[in-house]
Amino acid sequence: MSVWPHLAWQAKAGILHNSSFFCTCCDPCICCVFCIWKGRTMAVYIRKHPLEIPPPSEKDWLKDDEEDFFLQDPDQKRDALPQPFRMINKLVMLVFENAMEIIERREMLREAQKLKVQPTKCFPTAEFQVIGRANCLAVSGKYIFVGLSVGLAAFKVSDCKEVCAWDAVKMEICANRALDLGNECHILLAVDEMGLVWLFCFHNESFLLIKILNEVEDISQRNTCVEVVLSPGGDYAGVLLQGNTKSWLEIYRLPKDSWLKETEKSPGAAAGLACRERRSSWTSAESPVSANKADAKLSLPVLLLKVKPPKPITGSSFKSPLDALKKVDDGSMLGLGYNHLIKDSQWQQQEAIFRRTYREYLEAKGERESKEEISRHATLHFLLPSWILQVGPEMKVQPDVPAGISVHWDGSHNLCFYLLKHPLKEKVDSDPKPDVVWPCAAPIVCSAVSSCSRYLALACEDATITIWDKHLGYPLSVTAILEERLVRSIHFLRSSAAASDETPCPGTDPACPIVQLLVLCTDSSLYLVKAPRAGKPSITLLADRPEDPNLAVSVVVPVLAFPSAALVFSWDGTVSLMNTATSQIIYCFSTPTSHAVASPWQPVFTVDSVNWCLLLRGDKQQQADALTQSRASHSTIFLFDFNSYPLKEAFPKEPDLPFKTLENLPWFERCNIFLHDRQQSLLGLREQLPEYWSQLQAQAAAMDKERQNMKGHKKP
Repeated sequence: MSVWPHLAWQAKAGILHNSSFFCTCCDPCICCVFCIWKGRTMAVYIRKHPLEIPPPSEKDWLKDDEEDFFLQDPDQKRDALPQPFRMINKLVMLVFENAMEIIERREMLREAQKLKVQPTKCFPTAEFQVIGRANCLAVSGKYIFVGLSVGLAAFKVSDCKEVCAWDAVKMEICANRALDLGNECHILLAVDEMGLVWLFCFHNESFLLIKILNEVEDISQRNTCVEVVLSPGGDYAGVLLQGNTKSWLEIYRLPKDSWLKETEKSPGAAAGLACRERRSSWTSAESPVSANKADAKLSLPVLLLKVKPPKPITGSSFKSPLDALKKVDDGSMLGLGYNHLIKDSQWQQQEAIFRRTYREYLEAKGERESKEEISRHATLHFLLPSWILQVGPEMKVQPDVPAGISVHWDGSHNLCFYLLKHPLKEKVDSDPKPDVVWPCAAPIVCSAVSSCSRYLALACEDATITIWDKHLGYPLSVTAILEERLVRSIHFLRSSAAASDETPCPGTDPACPIVQLLVLCTDSSLYLVKAPRAGKPSITLLADRPEDPNLAVSVVVPVLAFPSAALVFSWDGTVSLMNTATSQIIYCFSTPTSHAVASPWQPVFTVDSVNWCLLLRGDKQQQADALTQSRASHSTIFLFDFNSYPLKEAFPKEPDLPFKTLENLPWFERCNIFLHDRQQSLLGLREQLPEYWSQLQAQAAAMDKERQNMKGHKKP
């Protein structure tokens, strides 16, 4: 007869699970299924250790499985489970306890959120739909340019009506940059899905294609655009290109003055090629690019610079210091470190000593030897004239036109400056040397330039943040985040002390005391760095790392229309306006209930500091999944007009500081003014430095020639 039917019957009766039936002929701690089937039982008392006299009271008894215990009511209390079921029970209970802790923590956060002062919700003041999926937005003057999955479209800011569309080649536009040149003329750079850069002129509410900047005849030699940058004023454009194995940066000079004259003289030149009312009927055999080139009558941009990433520093090939001295230009600045006298063997020896000395630290971190690779991405900023970028007396400098650029590549310690006021050459130098080099102690992660281009901020991998005053040529502050956090992005804020129409940027007024920098870390924590003109800098934690992953910050953007204001985009689709002076959320920009913020981890938006508005793309709620969004035939753009909300009351302007005479200024500012005047008086000495350096090079060449002559005389 089988045993298992009897076991099943006893399990239903509660004998096997809820009672203490054990075999008396076996070990008391082992359950014998066969003896249970026969009906043999043992006493209720369970013993795991040698028998001892129990204490007279149950008050201090340990209720652990490892101690002896009595079952007072074997019909109502379960036995201790045998191994491995006790271990499984502990693991299951641990999972439930952890889950309850998470639930309780989230409940506490919800309760604390309810007790907080909820920010005022701001709903859109206007909305409009576009055909296709909106990938990017740009505002220039009174027009909104939308990059679509089927081309480009232009809308008016005032009534959100479409005025023109360019969809002749059915290209998907992934990024666009627009700028108002005046006289109803706008410049537009658009990057399509294939990485081509399209340069447009928008005039008389129509698009005119000027040129494709990275067009090549052989498709296999095509280079992909990664980033495009327009300079303030529209005088220059920067394009970061990548090939199969290399990358480089191209700087173009845009003839905007010629464009303004040409559009005035010949209005037909800007008649446009792809207005929706006058759409071109190109066939598949006819190239739209050639048709645009044939009709285009505007001047073409000029390539000024082609900047390549710095090469890895290798061993020296110079035989003597004189050979290295000949390769140095004028000795008035630091270089990239190529002209040195360190051999490969010396570097290998130093590397071996370093790894032998710090072997345990390197093994703990799990570092592996990796060869230096050429950087593939760069960050570019256009800079106005300053003490750092000095041009020759033969070059004319305009205060509102960029005089140079700053470039730093991923993984590089150096910030390189290049002048843009070089004489035009027939052939562009493929590998120009930087005019100024700033070496840093750690690789540069990100950088930022203030709207007035006076202040430059650098953030390194070691969380060190430096703010430079380019007008005076010295660092305004050097701070570091003590917690081990990595910086993701930095942004200059508009100071409340400089919030006036005459001083749109902090620092333009000598009486403006504080420069503010917003720092976003990779763990979504926010910091505020304050750098006073006189005094010590400070760093404040605005928001710590959120407990809920849905509250992680995706993007932070300053709102220059208001002092100490910043927009914070979260992964849950929340768009908040923060007052960094009080670290509080003042307003929350919400879409209608039928829509949600599209791709909140990478939102499609733009902030117009001229018209004081926010443009944000939203999708319908049923289009939550990525596949449905990609197939959506329409997108909705919501417009939030800042003038329609009481934002000025939420960000009050501080009273203007009275003008201070030299006697009333602190010693720190008085010394800075003295050094500034002293620097101006030493301009003549700086012009003499190249002459002294050329004399030193000539003397080195003479010594080298004399040494060679002496070697020739010694030969028999």
